[in-house]
Amino acid sequence: MDAGASGRHAAESDGVDKGTANKADGERPGRHAADVGEAAKTATEVDSGKTDKDAAAKGKPASGATGTAVAEKDASGKPAGDATATAIAEKDADGKPAGTATRTAVAEKDAEGKPAGSATGTAIAEKDAGGATGTAVAEKDADDAGREPDRWAEFAGRTEPPPNVAVRVGRRVGRFLRHEFTLAALISMAAAVVMTWPTLRYPRHTIPQDIWDPTLQAWQMSWSGHSLLTDPGRIWHSNAFYPELWTFAFSDSLLGYAPLGMIGEGPVAAVVRYNIVFVLAHALAAFGAYMLVRQLGAGRTGSAVAAAGYTYAPWLLAQAGHLHIISNGGIPLALAMLARGHGFSFRHGYRPERRHAGWALAGWLVAAWQLSLGFGIGLVFAYVLALLGVGALLTWIFKRFRVWKERRPFGRKLFFADLAGGAIFVAVGGLLAIPYFEVADDHPYARRGVEEIQLYSPPLRGFFTAPPESWLWGGLHEPLRNSLGWAPEMTLLPGFALIGLALAGLFFTIWSVRQRLLLTLGIVVGAILAMGSEFQDGRYTYLPLLEHVPGWDGIRTPGRLMLWVTLLLGILAAGTVCAFVDRVKEISANRVPPWPSPWLRLVTLIPLALVLVEGINTTKHPIVPAQPAAMRTVEGPLLILPSDQLHDENAMLWSTTKFQDIVNGGSGFVPKKLEEVRQVTATFPDQNSINYLRQMGVRNVVVARDMLESGSPLLTAIELPVDSLGITREDVGSVVVYRL
Repeated sequence: MDAGASGRHAAESDGVDKGTANKADGERPGRHAADVGEAAKTATEVDSGKTDKDAAAKGKPASGATGTAVAEKDASGKPAGDATATAIAEKDADGKPAGTATRTAVAEKDAEGKPAGSATGTAIAEKDAGGATGTAVAEKDADDAGREPDRWAEFAGRTEPPPNVAVRVGRRVGRFLRHEFTLAALISMAAAVVMTWPTLRYPRHTIPQDIWDPTLQAWQMSWSGHSLLTDPGRIWHSNAFYPELWTFAFSDSLLGYAPLGMIGEGPVAAVVRYNIVFVLAHALAAFGAYMLVRQLGAGRTGSAVAAAGYTYAPWLLAQAGHLHIISNGGIPLALAMLARGHGFSFRHGYRPERRHAGWALAGWLVAAWQLSLGFGIGLVFAYVLALLGVGALLTWIFKRFRVWKERRPFGRKLFFADLAGGAIFVAVGGLLAIPYFEVADDHPYARRGVEEIQLYSPPLRGFFTAPPESWLWGGLHEPLRNSLGWAPEMTLLPGFALIGLALAGLFFTIWSVRQRLLLTLGIVVGAILAMGSEFQDGRYTYLPLLEHVPGWDGIRTPGRLMLWVTLLLGILAAGTVCAFVDRVKEISANRVPPWPSPWLRLVTLIPLALVLVEGINTTKHPIVPAQPAAMRTVEGPLLILPSDQLHDENAMLWSTTKFQDIVNGGSGFVPKKLEEVRQVTATFPDQNSINYLRQMGVRNVVVARDMLESGSPLLTAIELPVDSLGITREDVGSVVVYRL
C-alpha cells in the first residue's frame, strides 16, 4: 500500500483504542501515539528499505524507535480491514526517545478473523548481550492457526557466556608471549646461542678461549654456592691459597652468580654451569642494551643494532676468557629501568605521568647485582651512576624553576624508591669493598701502579685493530696486532659498521643536536680514559683518577673502559638507523597499498646484518683437563705440583668435589707466601721442602704427571724411593700422592 492510503486508513480506524496503544510496551501510562499518518508513512519507508528521514528530522535516532506497520490477512484469507497495524514511536518513562530498543506494535486478528481489539499483538523489546538495538518481536498466541515462529528472530543478538579460567589464562599467556619484552628476551637468547657457538656443543668437556681464567671463574661460582649452602661465614676465606685469608677477594668474585653455584657439584658441573652462564651473559647484555635504547626513544630496528653492537663488538671477543667482563648486561638493563621509572627518554624528556616507583627500585636492585659480580667494571658503573644522578637532579631543579611553565612534580613514592634503592646499592658496594680493603692492607703490593697501567695502555691504533678471534678481521689485522705491546688488552675495535653508523648519526639521526653533542663528548672522554697513560702520558686524564679516586687503583686494564664507548656508539648509531627506517616508511607511504615491500623491509635490516657479521667469532674451545681421581679422596690441606699461575687455576677447579684446602691458587696477583712455596718445592721431594710443608700444615702433596714439562726435575724425582724421608708414596692413576 502507498503512504497516502495507509495514512487515511489509519486515520479512519477506530478499532484500536488510543489508551491501549499508549501502553504497547508494557504497562507504562502517560504515553501518547505519534501522528498516525507519519507512522504509516514511516512503516512504508522501512518496508521499502529507505532511511527514516522523518525521525532524523525530529532529532530522533534513525535506528532508535522506528515503527513498523504490518497488515496481515486473517485466517480466511481476507484483508485485515480495520485491524491495520499502527507503528507507535514511544518515549521512555523519563520522556526521552526510546533510543536503544526499537519497539514494533503489531495488531493482529484473533482466531475468528475479528480485529484485535484491545491488546492482541504483543510488543517485545529485547537487547542483545553487547548492548545492541533491541528487536521487537510480535508473535501470535498459542491458539493461532498453525503460524510458524518468526525466523528472523534468530538474527537477534545473543548473550555470550563469560570465558572460563582456561580461556582467560590462555589469553594472558598469549599476550605475554606476544609482548615486545618477551620477544626481545627470546631473540636475545637465540642470538646468543648462535653467536657464541660452539660453546654449547660440548658443554661438559670444553670451555671458551682457554683453560686458565675460565676454569678459575668456574671454581668461583662453585665455591660461592657451596659456601652459602654449608658455611656462609667462610665465603670470603676460600679453600684456595691456604693458609691465606680473604682469598675469595683476590680477584673479581662473581658473587652474583652464587645461586647458580648451588646446583650440581664437581668439576663437570662447574664447567657446564660456566658455559651456560657464558651464553646467558651475552643474552642479558643484548636484552639490556635493547631495552635501554628503546627507553631512550629509538625504534625496534635501531635498538637491535645498538644491542648487537654492544654485545658482539669485535674487541669483546678478546675478553671471552673473562666472564666478569662479558657479564655486563646489568649495566644497560639497570639504566633502562631507572630511566623508565623516572619517566625519562631522549625523545620526550621528562614526563611525570610516566613515572613508576617500582621500575626505579628494580633498576637499583639490578645495579646492585651487577656490582656484586665484580669491581672490574662495576666500580666505573658506580661512578657513572653517581654522575648521572647528580646531573639529573641539578637539571630537574633548574628546569623546574627556570624553564618549565608548569612545575613538573617528582613524587613522594619515587623519592622513597630512589632513597631505598640507592641505600641498597651503596650498602652492597660497601659490604663488598670490605674484603678488598683487607686484601689491600695485607698485600699492599697488589695495588695497581703506574708501571702496570703503562703495560696495558693501548695506543690510538688499538681502536681500529681486531683480536685474532674475529672471523672477519682477525687474519687481516695480524700485522697491527704484532705492533701492540699486549694485544689481548689493546685490540679495541668496536666494529667498523658501528663506527660508520655512529659517524652518520652526527648528521642524519632522530636525536637532537644537544643529545648528539653529549653522546659525542661521552665517546671522546671514554676513549681517552681507555687509552690510560698513552694519551699525554695520562697526566691529566687517567693518572689523577688512579691516584685520587677511591678504588680506581683496582682497575688493571684501562682498555676495558671501551665498554662505555661501545654503548654510546650504539646509541648514536641507533639514531641513524631509526632515521633511515623512518625515511623508508615515508617512501612506502606513497605506494598502493601503503605498505613496504619485502625488499624495503630487508633494506632496513642491512645495518643489523653488518654489525652481526663483524661479531662472528673463531674463539677456541679447548678440552678442560680431567680431574684426577685422587682429588676426590685425598684430604687437605694439600699441595698440587707443579704450581704456577696457570696450572693452579686448573687445580682450583679440581677441588670442587671436596673443597679441601689447597695451597694452590690463581688470581690477579701472586701472594708472597705462595711464591715462597713454589720456590721451596722446586726440588720436591727433599727433606727441606717436606719440613717446610709440614710446618705450614700441609698433609698431602699431589704431583700430576700430565702437567709436568719436559726437563722438569719432578719427572725424575717422583720415581725415586722416599723411605728415608719419613713419607709415603702412592700412584693413583695419572698422579702420585705423597702423604706427609
